[in-house]
Amino acid sequence: MESFEELNINRQLLNALADLGFEKPTPIQEEAYPVGMSGQNIVGIAQTGTGKTLAYMLPILHQLKYSKDYKPRVIILVPTRELVVQVVEQIELFTKYMSTRVLGVYGGVNIKTQMGALTQGQDIVVGTPGRLYDLAVNRSLLLQDVKKLVIDEVDVMLDLGFRFQLNNIFELLPDKRQNIMFSATMTEDVEILINENFIKPEFIAIALSGTPLDNIYQSCYPVANFYTKVNLLGHLLQDKETYQKILIFIDSKKNADRLYEAMEPDFWNELLVIHSNKSQNNRMAAIERFNDNNARILIATDVIARGLDLDDITHVINFDTPKFPENYMHRIGRTGRAEKMGHSILFYTEGEEDWKKEIEKMMEYDIPQLEFPNEVKVSKQLTLDEQPRIIEKNPHKKKTHIAGPSFHDKKDKNKKDYNLGGGQKIKIKKAKKYKNPISRGQKPKGKEK
Repeated sequence: MESFEELNINRQLLNALADLGFEKPTPIQEEAYPVGMSGQNIVGIAQTGTGKTLAYMLPILHQLKYSKDYKPRVIILVPTRELVVQVVEQIELFTKYMSTRVLGVYGGVNIKTQMGALTQGQDIVVGTPGRLYDLAVNRSLLLQDVKKLVIDEVDVMLDLGFRFQLNNIFELLPDKRQNIMFSATMTEDVEILINENFIKPEFIAIALSGTPLDNIYQSCYPVANFYTKVNLLGHLLQDKETYQKILIFIDSKKNADRLYEAMEPDFWNELLVIHSNKSQNNRMAAIERFNDNNARILIATDVIARGLDLDDITHVINFDTPKFPENYMHRIGRTGRAEKMGHSILFYTEGEEDWKKEIEKMMEYDIPQLEFPNEVKVSKQLTLDEQPRIIEKNPHKKKTHIAGPSFHDKKDKNKKDYNLGGGQKIKIKKAKKYKNPISRGQKPKGKEK
């Protein structure tokens, strides 16, 4: 398809897309549009950066008529606050020439402000599952008129533990609605969610996980340990002409802060870090500064960076090797977008080599290995996780008594009882020296007549 005009969408949408510089639909947009227009349930499997937001919004916006009703007709669920803000901004750009009301709701801010905005009337509500459910329960958000439900990045949502909230939201929505779900991977949890809640969905798969993108050049370095990775990273980033805008993925919040502290002395004025422990304002400011090219290097964990629209990234550096191959595909999908050439570099230790092999097996592609630079120092410093574990003996364990030469067993006649375990004991009756006393009414033996 050569242009959006072939989709027969309305002139307001075409003008907005032209202002954004969008000339022709991506494969996922082209395939999703007719299914979305038909009202059939959709399950889309597509890599990050393939234009998923516009893929599900085009048919929705084309069919969305002007209304003064205050109840929303479209609900869009996304996993993080940053994605709420991003999707709302994109919808506002798509509806530049339309009278469409859109609101983003998420936790971490005063719920009363969002309650007030809902009373003004909204056509589209974008939100995280937790906050959207809270608003529905307190009756600020009325869901009776919802015709379209979109769940974006559903695999991330399930990873974050939102299954309970999703099921509760499903119960509050009208049965007669169109469900549209997009995910980068088809996990077992995603499949269960589809089977339980979607009726005969149409599956659309573009750039399946495991398919390396043609416009991303991949490479890898074998590295000894964490702080050797720090030295290698610092060495590479000194070349500012090559490494112009870098997104560094790392496995945990703790390691993200550790890497930031190690890199800060040399790159303090061009280095940022975001993860879930950072405040909402801190995270939004960091993303804005990175997108505005006021910072060159961004360190991020998978959950935060997943799905964010980060512009013109020249290099994605995997500081660690992901345990799950799908996460590697999500990461490298942040570069090489909009048909531009991108680069991905993977650092792996000996302990991470098996995970690298799993990634290569899934892609059916061997990542080219680069020679470790001689000028980079191999660090002997180890993190706590890398240090060998010392197994201590249990100080409370009962010591086995070893009998000495003077030890001897008691004679049987001196053993009062035998302990059979479980609190049961059998008494050994001693030979009676005296007869039992005669009780009242008992006749003495031998006195009978």
